[in-house]
Amino acid sequence: MKALVVVDVQNDFVSGSLGTKEAQEMLPRLMKKVEAFEGALFVTLDTHGEDYLQTQEGHNLPVVHCVRGTWGWELPDELSTLTDAKGAAVFEKPCFGSVQLAEELVKLHASEPLESIELVGLCTDICVVSNALMIKAALPEVPVSVDASCCAGVTPEKHEAALAVMESCQVAVTR
Repeated sequence: MKALVVVDVQNDFVSGSLGTKEAQEMLPRLMKKVEAFEGALFVTLDTHGEDYLQTQEGHNLPVVHCVRGTWGWELPDELSTLTDAKGAAVFEKPCFGSVQLAEELVKLHASEPLESIELVGLCTDICVVSNALMIKAALPEVPVSVDASCCAGVTPEKHEAALAVMESCQVAVTR
Protein backbone atom coordinates (compact mmCIF):
# COMPACT_ATOMS: atom_id res chain seq x y z
CA MET A 1 0.00 0.00 0.00
CA LYS A 2 1.09 3.54 -0.74
CA ALA A 3 0.31 6.60 1.39
CA LEU A 4 -0.06 10.22 0.35
CA VAL A 5 0.08 12.98 2.96
CA VAL A 6 -1.39 16.38 2.05
CA VAL A 7 0.13 18.87 4.48
CA ASP A 8 -1.75 22.03 5.47
CA VAL A 9 -3.22 22.98 2.09
CA GLN A 10 -5.58 25.40 3.80
CA ASN A 11 -7.08 28.64 2.55
CA ASP A 12 -4.86 30.82 4.75
CA PHE A 13 -1.73 29.25 3.22
CA VAL A 14 -3.05 29.38 -0.36
CA SER A 15 -4.76 32.76 -0.73
CA GLY A 16 -5.40 33.97 2.82
CA SER A 17 -3.29 35.69 5.46
CA LEU A 18 -0.13 33.69 4.64
CA GLY A 19 -0.90 32.82 1.01
CA THR A 20 1.62 33.07 -1.82
CA LYS A 21 1.44 33.08 -5.59
CA GLU A 22 3.57 29.90 -5.56
CA ALA A 23 0.95 28.13 -3.41
CA GLN A 24 -1.83 29.27 -5.73
CA GLU A 25 0.13 28.11 -8.79
CA MET A 26 0.90 24.65 -7.39
CA LEU A 27 -2.68 23.89 -6.27
CA PRO A 28 -3.89 22.55 -9.66
CA ARG A 29 -0.90 20.15 -9.80
CA LEU A 30 -1.64 18.96 -6.27
CA MET A 31 -5.29 18.44 -7.14
CA LYS A 32 -4.35 16.24 -10.12
CA LYS A 33 -2.02 14.17 -7.92
CA VAL A 34 -4.65 13.65 -5.21
CA GLU A 35 -7.31 12.84 -7.79
CA ALA A 36 -5.14 10.17 -9.45
CA PHE A 37 -3.79 8.71 -6.20
CA GLU A 38 -4.80 5.21 -5.16
CA GLY A 39 -3.89 4.27 -1.61
CA ALA A 40 -4.20 5.62 1.91
CA LEU A 41 -4.79 9.38 1.92
CA PHE A 42 -3.94 11.58 4.91
CA VAL A 43 -4.51 15.30 5.43
CA THR A 44 -3.06 17.58 8.10
CA LEU A 45 -4.66 20.81 9.25
CA ASP A 46 -2.70 23.55 10.97
CA THR A 47 -5.09 24.35 13.80
CA HIS A 48 -4.96 27.31 16.16
CA GLY A 49 -7.32 28.90 18.67
CA GLU A 50 -8.32 32.47 19.33
CA ASP A 51 -5.30 32.73 21.65
CA TYR A 52 -2.82 32.19 18.78
CA LEU A 53 -0.96 35.47 19.32
CA GLN A 54 -0.25 34.44 22.93
CA THR A 55 1.41 31.16 21.89
CA GLN A 56 5.13 30.68 21.25
CA GLU A 57 4.43 30.36 17.52
CA GLY A 58 2.28 33.50 17.64
CA HIS A 59 5.15 35.45 19.22
CA ASN A 60 7.49 34.30 16.45
CA LEU A 61 4.98 34.58 13.59
CA PRO A 62 2.47 37.27 14.62
CA VAL A 63 0.04 36.65 11.75
CA VAL A 64 -3.25 35.09 12.82
CA HIS A 65 -3.97 32.09 10.62
CA CYS A 66 -5.78 28.75 10.54
CA VAL A 67 -8.03 29.47 13.51
CA ARG A 68 -10.36 26.46 13.90
CA GLY A 69 -13.76 27.09 12.35
CA THR A 70 -12.72 30.02 10.12
CA TRP A 71 -12.56 30.09 6.31
CA GLY A 72 -8.75 30.28 6.51
CA TRP A 73 -8.60 27.01 8.47
CA GLU A 74 -10.57 25.12 5.83
CA LEU A 75 -9.22 23.33 2.78
CA PRO A 76 -9.98 25.00 -0.55
CA ASP A 77 -13.46 23.81 -1.62
CA GLU A 78 -12.28 21.64 -4.53
CA LEU A 79 -9.68 19.90 -2.37
CA SER A 80 -12.13 19.38 0.48
CA THR A 81 -14.63 17.76 -1.85
CA LEU A 82 -11.95 15.46 -3.27
CA THR A 83 -10.43 14.41 0.06
CA ASP A 84 -13.91 13.76 1.50
CA ALA A 85 -14.79 11.59 -1.51
CA LYS A 86 -11.56 9.62 -1.08
CA GLY A 87 -12.12 9.10 2.65
CA ALA A 88 -8.96 10.87 3.77
CA ALA A 89 -7.90 10.59 7.40
CA VAL A 90 -7.62 14.14 8.79
CA PHE A 91 -5.26 15.21 11.58
CA GLU A 92 -5.46 18.59 13.28
CA LYS A 93 -2.13 19.75 14.65
CA PRO A 94 -1.26 22.73 16.86
CA CYS A 95 2.28 23.07 15.53
CA PHE A 96 4.47 22.12 12.59
CA GLY A 97 4.64 18.33 12.76
CA SER A 98 1.88 15.86 13.59
CA VAL A 99 2.90 13.24 16.13
CA GLN A 100 -0.54 11.65 15.69
CA LEU A 101 0.00 11.30 11.92
CA ALA A 102 3.38 9.60 12.42
CA GLU A 103 1.86 7.25 15.00
CA GLU A 104 -1.01 6.38 12.66
CA LEU A 105 1.41 5.61 9.81
CA VAL A 106 3.41 3.34 12.14
CA LYS A 107 0.19 1.47 13.09
CA LEU A 108 -0.85 1.17 9.46
CA HIS A 109 2.59 -0.13 8.47
CA ALA A 110 2.44 -2.76 11.23
CA SER A 111 -0.86 -4.11 9.89
CA GLU A 112 -0.29 -3.61 6.17
CA PRO A 113 3.30 -2.76 5.18
CA LEU A 114 3.61 0.55 3.41
CA GLU A 115 5.41 0.51 0.08
CA SER A 116 6.01 4.27 0.20
CA ILE A 117 4.88 7.55 1.74
CA GLU A 118 4.76 10.72 -0.34
CA LEU A 119 4.19 14.23 1.01
CA VAL A 120 2.83 17.30 -0.76
CA GLY A 121 1.61 20.64 0.55
CA LEU A 122 2.46 23.79 2.43
CA CYS A 123 4.79 25.22 3.55
CA THR A 124 7.77 23.21 2.32
CA ASP A 125 10.17 24.88 4.75
CA ILE A 126 7.99 24.57 7.84
CA CYS A 127 5.30 21.89 8.03
CA VAL A 128 6.23 19.69 5.05
CA VAL A 129 9.84 19.28 6.20
CA SER A 130 8.76 18.77 9.83
CA ASN A 131 6.33 15.99 8.93
CA ALA A 132 8.69 14.36 6.43
CA LEU A 133 11.48 14.13 9.02
CA MET A 134 9.11 12.84 11.73
CA ILE A 135 7.79 10.16 9.40
CA LYS A 136 11.29 9.19 8.27
CA ALA A 137 12.38 8.88 11.92
CA ALA A 138 9.33 6.77 12.79
CA LEU A 139 9.60 4.52 9.71
CA PRO A 140 13.26 4.59 8.62
CA GLU A 141 12.94 1.65 6.21
CA VAL A 142 9.89 2.95 4.35
CA PRO A 143 10.75 5.12 1.33
CA VAL A 144 9.59 8.68 2.03
CA SER A 145 9.40 11.24 -0.75
CA VAL A 146 8.24 14.79 -1.41
CA ASP A 147 6.88 16.01 -4.74
CA ALA A 148 8.48 19.45 -5.04
CA SER A 149 6.06 20.47 -7.80
CA CYS A 150 3.15 20.00 -5.39
CA CYS A 151 4.69 22.03 -2.56
CA ALA A 152 5.41 25.70 -1.97
CA GLY A 153 7.49 27.41 0.65
CA VAL A 154 7.29 30.74 2.39
CA THR A 155 9.65 31.93 -0.36
CA PRO A 156 11.08 30.08 -3.38
CA GLU A 157 14.50 30.18 -1.71
CA LYS A 158 13.23 28.60 1.51
CA HIS A 159 11.36 25.98 -0.55
CA GLU A 160 14.63 24.97 -2.22
CA ALA A 161 16.54 25.01 1.09
CA ALA A 162 13.97 22.69 2.70
CA LEU A 163 14.16 20.32 -0.26
CA ALA A 164 17.95 20.18 0.17
CA VAL A 165 17.59 19.42 3.89
CA MET A 166 15.12 16.62 3.18
CA GLU A 167 17.42 15.12 0.55
CA SER A 168 20.24 15.18 3.12
CA CYS A 169 18.01 13.14 5.45
CA GLN A 170 17.22 10.52 2.77
CA VAL A 171 13.81 11.84 1.85
CA ALA A 172 13.62 11.53 -1.94
CA VAL A 173 12.64 14.71 -3.76
CA THR A 174 10.85 14.45 -7.08
CA ARG A 175 10.37 17.45 -9.32
